[in-house]
Amino acid sequence: MKKNFINLLLCTLLVFVIYGGVVMGVGTKDGSEQWGYVQVRPKAHMFWWHYKSPYRVDDASKPWPIILWLQGGPGGSGVGFGNFREIGPLDNYLNPRNSTWLKKADLLFVDNPVGTGYSYVEDDNAYVKTDEEAATDLSTLLRKLFNKNKQLEKSPLYVVGESYGGKFAVTLGLSVVKAIKAGLLKLKFGGVALGDSWISPQDYAVILMGALLKDLSRLDNNGLAKSKRLAQKIKQQIQAGKFVNATDSWADESVDQPCVSLQMIGDITQSPN
Repeated sequence: MKKNFINLLLCTLLVFVIYGGVVMGVGTKDGSEQWGYVQVRPKAHMFWWHYKSPYRVDDASKPWPIILWLQGGPGGSGVGFGNFREIGPLDNYLNPRNSTWLKKADLLFVDNPVGTGYSYVEDDNAYVKTDEEAATDLSTLLRKLFNKNKQLEKSPLYVVGESYGGKFAVTLGLSVVKAIKAGLLKLKFGGVALGDSWISPQDYAVILMGALLKDLSRLDNNGLAKSKRLAQKIKQQIQAGKFVNATDSWADESVDQPCVSLQMIGDITQSPN
């Protein structure tokens, strides 16, 4: 697996130098991994990495679920963070991960939206500006990967998003359903799963966070009271449309012992330790 990772870096560099990043289907000799680029729009290219599960013991011809992992950020690399820090076969140190989701499904990582990780644009005007535009790009990528691939078409696809990736997952789910109904996309859509989704940051990362940390014994009563006061401040800033100020308050270091900042609290709750 470590050798495969080194091969990935070398092949990716080769793709950039020789083909300008538009080649698809580079992979391992045994076909267990494939990666490459899809041009989703003129001057916009998305990088993907597909792992076939080595754990399945049934008939290889039977449909096997595929999980499309969408990282948060927005702008977090699914190929990097989702793969090596979350659910892929190797961890940050290229050691095998016992808890990899490959034990239950194939994994498809995408650097989404364009401009994230290995995905890139040739012109700044090609960056997406809305979640819906990002979903359109992802749907285009899925069409080029799944259409005319009989094995992939039979495999149920589950879209999983974490943090801001949850917003991408929802918009992509709607886009996939529309594309399937229009006959533009041939795949078996399994559904959408959301984890710590950034659907409503006001609720997820602000208002509810203090109570959660108190229940986990990470805050005492004084810390809970301070977090509530800061949460109300952030709520008022959001309602007033002062989103930059709200973000700054979210990372406010003035909330001391042991609450520190709400941003740091969010990191604590997502830590594997």
